[in-house]
Amino acid sequence: VAGLLVALVRAWPGARRGLVLTAAAVGGAALIWGVERSLLQAGDAGGDSHVLVQILLFFTKAGAFVFGSGLAIIPFLREGVVNDLHWLNEQQFLDAVAVALVTPGPVVITVAFIGYLVAGIAGASLAAVGIFLPVYFFTILPAPWFKRHRDNRQLRAFVSGATAAASGAIGGAVVVLARGAIIDVPTAVIGMVGLGLLWRFKVREPYLVAGAGVAGLILWPLFGN
Repeated sequence: VAGLLVALVRAWPGARRGLVLTAAAVGGAALIWGVERSLLQAGDAGGDSHVLVQILLFFTKAGAFVFGSGLAIIPFLREGVVNDLHWLNEQQFLDAVAVALVTPGPVVITVAFIGYLVAGIAGASLAAVGIFLPVYFFTILPAPWFKRHRDNRQLRAFVSGATAAASGAIGGAVVVLARGAIIDVPTAVIGMVGLGLLWRFKVREPYLVAGAGVAGLILWPLFGN
């Protein structure tokens, strides 16, 4: 939606193309609604096979409609797996994100770990496939087309709007993770030190997560209940 709005404002394509873009946005919203309905119906039906269908549909939707870096998907995943589908509780979700951040390919690891917690190896496999398929079909396959039209005003405006929305989503991810992870003085200190190291020295995230884990092991016997 953000990409469409910026494209229409900054690079008005004319009435006909504007109508086509709007229709495409409405179609995308209808597709999201249809996937949501399918997820709810599969959940109501129950059974292991229906859970696997839910996993595939949910993570395919996540891969198709979330723009930005790996962290941009965190609020979307949390809303789905914790609040809507109730697959995980808050702590399990935070654990999945933390485990993924110290491994290569954090997005795939996060969704695979969530899928594993919900439905074992089959769930992990379907979650990984679901998150990757939209990337393949919407990014890798049309890459030559994007390259040919990289100077198109409408395309550049759309990407600009989508990037801005993704930045907001990353900010939302920080809030989501902080609310569940920073619960007392030691965790607040670890969080502030990590932020300072990232801001001042650009320390890579896996090292920060690993260092915070070691700090937690040291501080927990002193301050833990």
